[in-house]
Formats: sequence, C-alpha cells, structure tokens
Amino acid sequence: MQARAEPVQRRRFLTGLGLGLLGSILFSGKAIIVKLAYRHGVDAVVLIALRMCVALPFFVAVAWWQSRIVASTKQPSRWLPGDGWRVIGLGLTGYYAASYLDFLGLQYISAALERVILYLNPTMVLLLSVALGGKRPSPRELIALAVAYAGVLVVFGHDLMTVPLARSDGGLGGGLDGEFKAVMIGAALVISSAFSYAIYLVAGGQLVARVGSLRLTAWASIVASIACIGQALLISPETLWTQATQVYWLSLLNGTACTVLPVFLVMMAIERLGSRVASQIGMIGPVSTIVMAALILDEGIGVAQLAGTGVVLVAVWMLSRSR
Repeated sequence: MQARAEPVQRRRFLTGLGLGLLGSILFSGKAIIVKLAYRHGVDAVVLIALRMCVALPFFVAVAWWQSRIVASTKQPSRWLPGDGWRVIGLGLTGYYAASYLDFLGLQYISAALERVILYLNPTMVLLLSVALGGKRPSPRELIALAVAYAGVLVVFGHDLMTVPLARSDGGLGGGLDGEFKAVMIGAALVISSAFSYAIYLVAGGQLVARVGSLRLTAWASIVASIACIGQALLISPETLWTQATQVYWLSLLNGTACTVLPVFLVMMAIERLGSRVASQIGMIGPVSTIVMAALILDEGIGVAQLAGTGVVLVAVWMLSRSR
C-alpha cells in the first residue's frame, strides 16, 4: 500500500510544482503586458480599468459560486455586522490602491525593478506586525530585512544607470538628473503599492480566517474593480473605447492570463504543496520577469540586476523560513 501511495504523492507534488511555477510566471507577466500597452499611449487609469472590466465577471462568478457552496452545505456564512465595510476598505487598499500605484510606477521603472520591489511585501508585513501588533523581530528576521533592502538598492542602481525615461518630458527634465527623478518616482509608487497590499494582509487576517480566502479575495476584487472602472468613467469615459486595438488585446490577456488564471493556479498549488513550499516556488517571479523583460521589452540584463535580485530572493527565503 505504501509503495502504491508513493507514486500518487509524487504525482501530486509534481502537479503542484507545475501549477505553482506557471501561476508565478503568469503573475510576473502582468508587468510586461503593462509596459507593452504603455507604448500605445494609454494611461494608467484607462489601462487598469480595462483590466478590471475583463476580470470583474470572473470575480462575480467566484463570489456567486462560493455563496452557493455555503448555502448547499448549510454552513453559517460567518459574515458579521460591519464586515461589508471591512471588505470595502480592504478592497480599496489591498487591490485598488495597490494595483493603481503599481501601474503608475511602471511608467517610470523597469519591469524587473517593479517585481523585485513587490517581493519586499513579506518584509513590510513584518514591519507592520512590529509597529501595530507589538511583535518582536528575531535576529534572523532583522538580518533578512537588511539583506532584502540592500538587494533592492542594487537593482535600483542598475535602473538608474540603464533605464531611459518612460516619458520624454513630463516635467522631469532630461539627462541623469531627470532619469534619477523618474526612477525615484517609480520606485516610490511601487513601494507604496507593496505597502498597501501589506496593509490588506495584516488587516484582513481575522476576516480571512472567518469567511475564507477565496470568498474574501472575490469580494475585495469586486470592490476594487468597481473603483477602477468608476475612476475611469469619472475622469475620461470616452477614452475607454478610443484606444488602439492592441491595448484591448493586451488588456484581455492581462485580465485573464495574468490576473484571474494565476490566482486559481497558485491556490491549487497551495492545496497540493502547502503555503510554505508554494511561496518558495513563487520566488521564480522576479527571475522570470527579468528574462521576459529582456526577450520582449529589450530591457538589458546586468550583473548588478541579477545580483540584487538574488539577494532579495535569499532574504525573502530567510524570512519565510524564520516565520
């Protein structure tokens, strides 16, 4: 019996490994698609609204499906008074603000630097836990924090020396001074994005435990989708249907292959492997972004970029093992 069970467990592990790798790579492809869309003159407000227009029906379907499961099993929904407002707050911070700031940042920095900064999210969760929950970090965690931010500085320096301005003017000026301002603005926006998502993870912990991660993700994503689409309708509604054809195809790809599909792939990987192993597989993300950026966007690969990315991945691995 044990010999028969081993091949089943092996297949389950390999399946989970493949699902986790594919999900992480697809997640990383979002930055590549956004950078490609910017080449057609679309702005962040319209681009994120088009992405959410594609993804919103899927989120609604998941929310409906989850409600049917709860009803069929006759389990209590575990929604409490005030949870609706909590979901709205989490959707606006963890998904709307995080996504919008990320899209804005990609106008100024490379896809590789954006992905590396987003991988600082576990360190921000730790810092918030220390600031709000009174948690005392261990020496290992402090070392991981220092190593992670040192790695980001290395990749930041690579961007500063090699990445041209995404906008030719924009009030930033030209030359090294303008490039420095552009990279600083982009990095600050993406750091703010990662911090917004860290707030979502810390603040939503108890709600996730009560209602389930899939239900919360679906409803928070619905809130974010409505906010993104509403923002575009308020600012410039006509621009939603006057974009280049390529922008709509890229948005369709972004909303499905790089938004909805990876969520389910990673969840299935977690079911088969556990959250710790799945999170470590997710570290392929920055590496795959660097490779795709070089092949598709013609972003150069430098030794400093690879070294800094490797340092960040080691730090995140240290932090995940410690926690």
